[in-house]
Amino acid sequence: MKLLVVSDSHHERDCLIHLKEKYEGNVDAMIHCGDSELEKDDPAMQGFHTVRGNCDFGSDYPNDWVGVVDGYRIFTTHGHLYNIKMTLMNLRYRARELNADFVFFGHSHELGVDMLDNTIILNPGSILLPRGRVQDKTYALIDATDKGVTIRFMTIDDVELTELTQTFPLVKNN
Repeated sequence: MKLLVVSDSHHERDCLIHLKEKYEGNVDAMIHCGDSELEKDDPAMQGFHTVRGNCDFGSDYPNDWVGVVDGYRIFTTHGHLYNIKMTLMNLRYRARELNADFVFFGHSHELGVDMLDNTIILNPGSILLPRGRVQDKTYALIDATDKGVTIRFMTIDDVELTELTQTFPLVKNN
């Protein structure tokens, strides 16, 4: 399974169009973790599984998206409703309830990935306004096989931040 995960694009359409042109048809799913600030019918958003962020007004997007891609259960949320700036415990508990293999979220604009309770929890950073120690505008690529999961963080210029690449064993929860 191959996934593209992006978040916090805040009205920036060109980066999303670039990602679609590069990855659509080459990944099993494209996921946006909210704060696109674009309407659901905007051409830049077509093809993305998208959730509503705290800067997305209207009710075009759901607060959470749970889907199965190639047998893997994925839980996506923006993070603001789960208090992610204080703790990841709320996401962890929700992931357990859903038997999620992956949790994707945004909101903090800080990239990071970890495995908790056999679930990979990932924030791809922000494609527009990065915060924290990594100041690059980033998105994430996930490659899951029966041998494990490799997480690669990419800059908007499609340069891999190799020092941040991580590989995890994968135990399906569902």
